[in-house]
Amino acid sequence: MSMKNPYQTYSNNSVTTASPGELTLMLYNGCLKFIAKAKKAIDEKDIQTKNTNIQKAQAIIQELMVTLNMEAAVSENLLSLYDYLNRRLIEANVKNDTAILEEVEGFVTEFRDTWKEVIQKNRQLQHARAGGQV
Repeated sequence: MSMKNPYQTYSNNSVTTASPGELTLMLYNGCLKFIAKAKKAIDEKDIQTKNTNIQKAQAIIQELMVTLNMEAAVSENLLSLYDYLNRRLIEANVKNDTAILEEVEGFVTEFRDTWKEVIQKNRQLQHARAGGQV
């Protein structure tokens, strides 16, 4: 009988019990992690690691694109921005350009921070409603 890695168990549980909003936040954080790894790999001239991590960041951006609710007014604008970021990641990969990665990182950080704020405000509203019903 093999012992499961406790971190892996925790990570799996985090994903399976997360709300859709928390999953989106995890995607943004993952994208930022892979961009940071790709920048480091470019600095270290590790082309394979750079390519792998940029492709992982692209996969996250693509996942964000396909999961947009196109009935929401903001989704069309987000789709255009995500498409732009995806194209910039491709360009950064081809050119080994950390400046492009930093640009994408800036956008994703803004999205992540805004999304985190939305989640916090949503929780506050839910708690306020629950408190008023007691």
